[in-house]
Parts: sequence; structure tokens; C-alpha cells
Amino acid sequence: MIETEIRTYLRNESPAVGERITERFLAERLRVSRSPIRKALQGLLHEGTVARTETGGYVVAKTGADVLVPESADQAADDHAYMRIAADRLDGALPERVTENGLMRRYDLTRGQVAQLLVRISTEGWVAPLPGYGWEFLPVLTSVKSYRDSYHFRLVVEPAAILEDTFVLNREALNERMLEQQELVDGKIWTISGAELFDLNTRFHETVAQCSNNDFFIESLARINRLRRLIEYRQALVPERAVLRCAEHVELARLLLRGELREASEHLRRHLSTVGTEKAR
Repeated sequence: MIETEIRTYLRNESPAVGERITERFLAERLRVSRSPIRKALQGLLHEGTVARTETGGYVVAKTGADVLVPESADQAADDHAYMRIAADRLDGALPERVTENGLMRRYDLTRGQVAQLLVRISTEGWVAPLPGYGWEFLPVLTSVKSYRDSYHFRLVVEPAAILEDTFVLNREALNERMLEQQELVDGKIWTISGAELFDLNTRFHETVAQCSNNDFFIESLARINRLRRLIEYRQALVPERAVLRCAEHVELARLLLRGELREASEHLRRHLSTVGTEKAR
């Protein structure tokens, strides 16, 4: 559904609340006509994801971390094809530039399936349409060294964000993220895909960073998360270990909600150090 693709774009790109969003831009981004975009925006308006301006246009009404992307009916099949493309991209088995016809032949997919996958991958930020014809893969982290370096960067940025003078806790958003993490701890982690787990965990970390009200912290973390998405699928922890890290997210949220910022910052530093070392193995 086009609504889902727009939600995915808002989730991954995190445009600022109040930023103008046009039918033309979305139609070009998703490579569809304006008519389905117009209908989708009306649905997103009803649920509060976007809002109307006085002139009749649309603006973003939710931060990226607060935009929920529901699973489609055939999500399992979509995820299987998606993960095959991601694995081939990491292994260097795909050229830098591809066509829809080439992907159809390689993965035995219909044109509609390929179109939907390319829209999803494009909104996640690791492929972009070429002028006129074809698609080009964008840079991602592909080595264990670059993956380890991303965690070293996060160790510097994320704990510091909590100690910023401009840090103001968004209690409502953090409570929602804490409930999502608690659901994972309570058993949901065994029933979801690697892509969905990545989205839930990055949403948690980005929600905390957004409370810093420092655009450089927020944007740098979002960019790192886009770059590490593919290799994260390969380096992901088994559920038995991942559930412990989700429990650490819950504890971090509780520290923040109690106003224990220094303790929360130190807890986050330990969490990132431990999980980074564990995954980089």
C-alpha cells in the first residue's frame, strides 16, 4: 500500500515535524502517479501522521520514531526476497547499478514485487533511482571493521546526547518505545523478522537521541543507522542474546523516566560497548 510506503519514508528519513510534504515529491520518490498519493495522504491525515496547512497542503505531524509501519499480508514473502537482495549486496554479488528486469530474472519475481521492493529499499536509503532508467546502490557498511567503527562512534555520541543541556525527555514517546521493548522481552522477539527487530531497536535509540534537541546528534545517528542496516542483519544476535539487550533498553527507559540522567548515560555507554563487542565477533 502507498500509505505504508509513505510511512516507511517518514520513519527512515525522519523529516522534521511541520516540514512541508508535497504530492509531487512523494509521487517522484515512490514512482507512482499523484492520484494514489493523494488518497494515501488523506488516510495518513485521519490517523494523525500528517496534518493540513491553511493553504490545503500537507506537513509532517509525527517524528520518524513515532511513525509505525504495519506489516503487509505477504510480509514474509517480501522479507525473504528483501533479505536475498541484502545478502547479495553485502557479498558484492550485485553490480552497483541494476534494472528492474534484471532483478526480476535474478530473483524470479514479478514486476510488481520488484517495484515494491525497490520502493522499500529506496525509502531505507540504500538504493536510488537513476535519471531515466535503472537504480544505483548507495554506500553501506560492508566490513566488520566499519561495523565496529560505527559502534565506537555511537559510544561517543549517544551517551553524550543524554547529558546535553538541551535534553528534554519526551515521556509519551519514550513510554511507547519502552512498551515495544517490553513486548520483545515478553516473547515477541521470537515471532518477528530481523528487519522489524532492527526497526524497533533503532526507533528506541533514535527516540532517546531526539530528546537532546541537537540536530547533529539526531541526524548523525539516523545516518549511521541507515548505513549499518544491511550488515546488522548478518551480525544480529540470536534471540536468546537479543532479548537481554532489549531488557537493557527497558532499564534505560526507566532510568530516564525517573530523571536519573547520569545513570542513564552510563547505562547506555555500557550497553553499546557490550553489544558492539558481542556483535562484532
